[in-house]
Amino acid sequence: MNARFSPSGPLRGRICVAGDKSISHRAAIIGAMAPGQMRIGNFLDAADTRSTLDALRALGVSADVHGDDVVIAGRGLRGARAPGGAIDVGNAGTLLRLLPGWLAFQHERSFTLDGDDSIRRRPVDRIAEPLGRMGGTIDARQGRFAPFTVHGAALHGIEYELPVASAQVKSCVLLAGLATDSTTVIEPVPSRDHTERLLMQAGAAVRREASPSGGVRTTVGNAGELGLERVEVPGDVSSAAFLIAAGVLVPGSRLLLEGVGVNWTRAGFLRIIQRMGANVLGELEAVGGFDPLEPVADLDVRSGPLGATTVEAHEVPLAIDELPLVALLGCFAEGETVVQGAAELRVKESDRIATVVAGLRALGAEIEGSSDGLTVRGTGGLRGGRLHAQGDHRLALLGAVAGLASREGVEVVGMQAAAVSYPGFAGDIARLVA
Repeated sequence: MNARFSPSGPLRGRICVAGDKSISHRAAIIGAMAPGQMRIGNFLDAADTRSTLDALRALGVSADVHGDDVVIAGRGLRGARAPGGAIDVGNAGTLLRLLPGWLAFQHERSFTLDGDDSIRRRPVDRIAEPLGRMGGTIDARQGRFAPFTVHGAALHGIEYELPVASAQVKSCVLLAGLATDSTTVIEPVPSRDHTERLLMQAGAAVRREASPSGGVRTTVGNAGELGLERVEVPGDVSSAAFLIAAGVLVPGSRLLLEGVGVNWTRAGFLRIIQRMGANVLGELEAVGGFDPLEPVADLDVRSGPLGATTVEAHEVPLAIDELPLVALLGCFAEGETVVQGAAELRVKESDRIATVVAGLRALGAEIEGSSDGLTVRGTGGLRGGRLHAQGDHRLALLGAVAGLASREGVEVVGMQAAAVSYPGFAGDIARLVA
């Protein structure tokens, strides 16, 4: 499906962004691992999160949707049922990498995971390696791709240092660590910490401390059983980021985004664009904060001029999904915007360095890619044209925002990909323009 986004008048109004995708995934999985019922409020209804609910149902978990809420009746830590066939994760990379952490200690049961063409290109060797050290086994296609089979086993604790900061790999190991005496994950730099916060809410013993190398050590111990009755999912800051970018770039705009999650490990984009001079006001969680409950804030967004910036490697895990938007903003900023240390972008739903560079260049951007990042020379705007989403929801949304702020508009080829994370985007934009 193609969609055209023409240059718009000012965006104005207030809006509640749909629930956070990362937290929705994690809350459902942790609810499945606990006995009894848990209600998840403001659960995101999107293709990715529906894949998670369907996967959990295949494992014997009850997952009932009631409006914006989902009620999970879990199986307990060791109660996952072996399904009759492969578990389809769709396009959900978070599900692909987190779920094996639970399945790895379902003794004497095996589980095969598969997904769409994009998922079959995303590597899973980074979870297979630590799970193997813990005593688990993953048999993957070519040693690193889906479809792959997790063979449940008795696990033992390890201390694992991540080669690259990854919240998904960290979360997988921490979930598996619930079945061990003690498991520690060492991150070179902090990444999003939703899993740790939810586990603390569910009664697991979680300890976080600074590592000598400047990163973070997170330790979990044997949980017995988890218990969590309700989780309220905040608005998704990654989805809000596209509205924020549009509000900053389209002259005369003024938006109020209500109830957005501002966890400091997810608010890297907000700090970056504030550094660029963007008029985005809201009470963000202090850097280094760690409360089990997710912080939320209302964000006041106004249009205005931007200056270039450099995104350093240590900032990348805290803004990984929003870095394409930094490139877009760089097209309108004065000076040269640089993103470095972001090789992780190459193993997302698409190679997001290559696709962002090609997509924005087709719209008139002066942009170059590198092995681990990109450089954008600000020219004050974009001409417009056609952008191919390449099946990547973030790229589809990027093209839409670019169209609103461009001189000639943008036709997004494959706009249906946006349904993975933000199916209501076009409707929200239409209301804000009206």
